[in-house]
Amino acid sequence: MPAMKDSYIVKIAVEMTDQVAQLIEFNQKQPLTGIIQELCNGWNLSDPEQYALQFNENNNKNYITEKNRNEIKNGSILRLQFSPSKTAQDILQKLQNGTPEEKSRAVSTLSSLSSDMTFAFDFINKQGLSLIIKQIEGGKCKGNILANTLTSFVELMEHGSVSWDILNGEFITRVASLVNSKQEVQVTQAALSILENVVLNSTEGYGQVEKEIPIGSLVEHLQATPVVQQNAVALINALFLKADMLKRRSLAATLSTKQFRMCIQHNILQTGAAEGAEMAHQLYVLQTLMLGLLEQRMMTKMDPQDQDGHDKIKELRRIAFDSEGAGGTRGPGGFTRDYKKLGFKNDINPALDFTETPPGLLALDCMIYFARNHPESYTKLVLENSCRADEHECPFGRASVELVKILCELLKVGEAPSEQGASFQPLFFTHDHPFEECYCICILLLNKTWKEMRATSEDFCKVASVVREQIVRALADTPSSLDQLKARLQTLTYSEITQLWQLERTSREEWESHARPIVELREQITPDIVSLIKQQRLAFLVEGTRFTKYSTRGQRIKDKFWFMRLSINHKVLHYGDCDEKSTPAAEELPSKLAVSDIRALLTGKDCPHMKGRKACHLLAFSLALEVVDLQSLDCVAPDELTFAYWTDGINALLGNRMHSREFDKDLDTLLSMEIKLRLLDAEGITIPQDPPAVPPEPSHYQFCYDLK
Repeated sequence: MPAMKDSYIVKIAVEMTDQVAQLIEFNQKQPLTGIIQELCNGWNLSDPEQYALQFNENNNKNYITEKNRNEIKNGSILRLQFSPSKTAQDILQKLQNGTPEEKSRAVSTLSSLSSDMTFAFDFINKQGLSLIIKQIEGGKCKGNILANTLTSFVELMEHGSVSWDILNGEFITRVASLVNSKQEVQVTQAALSILENVVLNSTEGYGQVEKEIPIGSLVEHLQATPVVQQNAVALINALFLKADMLKRRSLAATLSTKQFRMCIQHNILQTGAAEGAEMAHQLYVLQTLMLGLLEQRMMTKMDPQDQDGHDKIKELRRIAFDSEGAGGTRGPGGFTRDYKKLGFKNDINPALDFTETPPGLLALDCMIYFARNHPESYTKLVLENSCRADEHECPFGRASVELVKILCELLKVGEAPSEQGASFQPLFFTHDHPFEECYCICILLLNKTWKEMRATSEDFCKVASVVREQIVRALADTPSSLDQLKARLQTLTYSEITQLWQLERTSREEWESHARPIVELREQITPDIVSLIKQQRLAFLVEGTRFTKYSTRGQRIKDKFWFMRLSINHKVLHYGDCDEKSTPAAEELPSKLAVSDIRALLTGKDCPHMKGRKACHLLAFSLALEVVDLQSLDCVAPDELTFAYWTDGINALLGNRMHSREFDKDLDTLLSMEIKLRLLDAEGITIPQDPPAVPPEPSHYQFCYDLK
């Protein structure tokens, strides 16, 4: 009986202002109203229906309801406070009829409670949100009252129970005026967040915000505190996302100015502000959107009637070969020879080289940029190759088309930004034409690699693969400038890449033999390897992961995180809120979930928090539960590796087969290593496809070997 009692009874303390704390046994099966009644009787309080229990932790002041009461554990300290309904009513009365001091205290309390869903719904149902909107529109709030009012509004709206379409033009104008003028940090931070949500979630809000907020005012906020900086970049991204192509190009022109780029470099990249997860995400989104402007040219084939395209091709020939004034004497045959020296596949009609998409006309744009802005390097590259034998010349035109295609693929030009992406290249904020400059650096690299490989036209694909590897490895170091990228590429010579490939090939070489003895050995040791991978996955779950919070509508919430980890005995999952850098221990996480309560693992579009969304998140997974008060625990992994480890770990806990790509990769790698270790003694011996036949038995067994 005692063991059964302990499973639903916890010993806690309950505090109340101006009262002696009560130590009680909290029965999880007893209704909350009954527990509150007993506490009120202990303190001689009347009207117990006006009171509610509240968590009393630094990062958790939420009211206790039937849904979250299971988060209470032994040793918890709770507070008895006025109920959410009464607190909401008291705040409303003070906001409407209180003295300035009472209003200040009321709005401060409101800002601290608005993140609690129970209180927020009560406050909104009492028309509290409408009152807050009117006070902001009135423009009479100043200082801390204004800051707390805006913060409260943001928190109330984040619960997703009210549409952003309720806001009128006066409200948006008022908030925009706060962004355009010098205000306290908290005011600016909240105002930027409000406008971002208006742009993203309001049907007609984008048009007004776009008119009210000049980009110049947002550039000023990039010099403020880190939170204001990231909210300013988030608003820029929101305006970018909602704009049509014409406005996007206009916005991009402003963002490419030296003033904006220097502001990003000096105040964000060089100060370490970009190391924060949210700022890194916003810079990734900005980079993705800026590169996305190249998609139209990348996916456009050259039209035979495109006069501008033909003029650019002629200009490429003229810059390369007419430096000495010989162009006027050349006939059609001379032009054809020049186009062949330029490396076009179709030397009679070079326009046909730009009909493949990607890279389409973007390749021609990059080539003409190189010729116009770096004429000496361009001319040297072309003339140098024209002096080589035909089979050894590096075809500039064909190489450019392939190189631009590689860059578009590596930089994911045209892809929509993901909600979890945080990988950006700082060098893209150092130049007004970063993609074109990357091309200029890489085309010189390709020519250099071509010479190092002593390549011929038949080796073109091999050279392209080496150059791709060079670019991948250079970008992996996230160079902070174009000069650093250039320096890193200079060190990655063909011989260096060859050595790296050889080392990696040796380290990850898979055993591909199909000999029956090897197959049988593989089958024999597979269960042990699977068990080893299972141990690693469960150890990863025990170590825990920090996840980004999502709203009820499936939208990512900035600067809100939660942490989940598996208990050491692999029987309980602990989870709860955390900040961006903390790694809380299991006992510091307020919520628990027994592994035995997990009914199934859901991923992708099957997850409850992904249903109804146009784009399903590939890193989403949910734990479908047996318990009534919580139907599922919904997560979005920060990256593919974490997604694979968590889904493998949960499947292992449920007794299911692990089936992620990472599992298959680890299984093959470990099997290969184990088989090689076991076959070390057989090195140099040819293993037959089938085991040798067993020799016949001897005619008699009357023989022995004399050891003397």
